[in-house]
Amino acid sequence: MSSTGRILVVEDDFDIANMLRIYFTGQGYSVEVASRGSDALTMCRSQLPDLIVLDIMLPDMDGYTVCRELRTTTRTKHIPIIFLTQKDERSDRIQGLELGADDYITKPFDIEELKLRVRRAIATYKHTNMTDPRTGLPSGKLIEEELLSLMRSGGNWSLALVGIDHMQPFTDTYGFVAADEVLRFAAILVNNIIEEHGTMNDFIGHAGSDSFVIISHTSSMSQLIDALRSRFQEDIRTHYNFMDAERGGIELAEGGTAPLMSLSVGVVSNQSSSFADIREITELAAELRRADQEAMQS
Repeated sequence: MSSTGRILVVEDDFDIANMLRIYFTGQGYSVEVASRGSDALTMCRSQLPDLIVLDIMLPDMDGYTVCRELRTTTRTKHIPIIFLTQKDERSDRIQGLELGADDYITKPFDIEELKLRVRRAIATYKHTNMTDPRTGLPSGKLIEEELLSLMRSGGNWSLALVGIDHMQPFTDTYGFVAADEVLRFAAILVNNIIEEHGTMNDFIGHAGSDSFVIISHTSSMSQLIDALRSRFQEDIRTHYNFMDAERGGIELAEGGTAPLMSLSVGVVSNQSSSFADIREITELAAELRRADQEAMQS
């Protein structure tokens, strides 16, 4: 992931899409292009962009429909959207903004102006602690808002606090850049597991330096967590060098071996417990995660 941010350009005009891809890549962004609205929605499910530049006129559905789908889906509702269109009618701008778009620019556009709008939209979300800059996942305020929404909802839900254990020895040995790669790997893995075992209204957040929050409305949270643990255990070895992976850990200077990274999980549910506020949810999940850590170490 680029340190500047990930942009998804949804544009069916090849020349415009290619120009935006080349220009913003040169500005330090990671850029993906979708020529159809359905492709854009699929790509957002696999890895969340930091911002979407969205054309209104698309071959399969209009940009308004894409925007509405993104804004009504839990996992994508926070992503900044800039509409890009030939239309210049006041009513079209109002419709886009009413659907939740963050900005609106018409063709032909000034690329420097678009660059500034993109930079401002991404910076605004990161500055207000909306997303974690390393993973692009919702953090801070967005997690709190989702928890408050849970307290008001009438449906069944489960919340999992997922932590990466033994990450500090890895960071000390391999460095912060390698550790950030682990966090990005974990974020993509959680997204993939939710795609396979959860629902589109499930929520994923980056709760802290080494922990993630999953809020799921699926009835099979235990299967989801089992799949996540198994996949993480299989794939995490690739982040170590050959000797550490074969040894099963990192040899410490003071003696002993730090195990390979693994996951510890605490799961709470409104079907088995009642909660008066969001603090009770997070405290119980943290307590259960600590118990899971102790069980694995014993």
